Amino acid sequence: MSSTYGENLKLSIFGQSHGPAIGMTLDGIPAGLPVDLDALQSFLNRRAPGLNDWSTPRREEDRPEFLAGILDGFTCGAPIAAVIHNHNTRSGDYANLKDCPRPGHADYTAQVKYGGFQDSAGGGHFSGRLTAPLCIAGGLCKQWLEEAGIYIGARIVSIGGEEDDFSVNTLAPQLALIQKDFPVFSADAGTRMQEKIAEARADGDSVGGVIECYITGLPAGLGEPMFGGVESRIAQIVYGIPAVKSVAFGLGCSSGFMRGSQCNDAFVIDHDTVSTLSNNAGGILGGITNGMPVIFQTTIKPTPSISRAQKSISLSRMEAQELLIKGRHDPCIVPRAVPVVEAAAAIAIYDLILGNTQTTRRK
Repeated sequence: MSSTYGENLKLSIFGQSHGPAIGMTLDGIPAGLPVDLDALQSFLNRRAPGLNDWSTPRREEDRPEFLAGILDGFTCGAPIAAVIHNHNTRSGDYANLKDCPRPGHADYTAQVKYGGFQDSAGGGHFSGRLTAPLCIAGGLCKQWLEEAGIYIGARIVSIGGEEDDFSVNTLAPQLALIQKDFPVFSADAGTRMQEKIAEARADGDSVGGVIECYITGLPAGLGEPMFGGVESRIAQIVYGIPAVKSVAFGLGCSSGFMRGSQCNDAFVIDHDTVSTLSNNAGGILGGITNGMPVIFQTTIKPTPSISRAQKSISLSRMEAQELLIKGRHDPCIVPRAVPVVEAAAAIAIYDLILGNTQTTRRK
């Protein structure tokens, strides 16, 4: 399984949803970086299950145990290793899924690829549970980026068709306004979104939505053209988050319906610094940061595991079969995915910064 990311740092995610533990190793991190474990735990709690009405009933503490790489509150240069022990598991709820795969989930494709040897309990290695160790690595990278004046925050744009009706200043996103349990700018919009989640849960169904992420404080010149571009590097790790179906930067698909005169961001000089009058490009040109905030949106599909009956098949009998899913699942993944998107962005940006070198002399 390909569960490793990074060119300058190396992140590896291991474990299964209902196994003894899940965890991560993070290599290539310089020695001497401060680590605030309390701040890290607060970040992990934003993703933790079973803490609110829009989450799965499964409760896990998600308290990491660091095995290596941190000494007396600082990185020591060795690979960082951490585990989170699973406690509240019910593997028997998933016993039938190797034969009767869930629509919209990876049960069938995993069966084809791994021939029945895969762990299907709770989705195994395909589960959103594996985003907890991703958040360990991302939470650390966020701390180190903030030391350099780089900040990352994300909000919910929409859930179930209800939108956060707030006009964001893309030149200077107000990240402090979305530091809350349900991260939206408009409290009224947040209430309507939570009502949509409650309706879906009551119907035995689920809803999806859209998350928008902001990265401020980045210098111009970070990234490479073509395959090493900032969009490519961020998109690669964000697509590793289960249920992500699209990633778009700046205006995204909307730019395809505009003229160049509307879409282009005009350059200006502001206090001896190159800036732009708009940020339709999302802070990236030619794969390289232009000094404006990097902004991207990601679409999260509805949770495939729903309690209402669905049409499926029996792989052993090769015939149609109705599926009733057991287990405990989120009626909407979006709220808990917000810190995961932040974590993924932080890992990608920190990886880029570690490898950022001047490749040409300036005239």
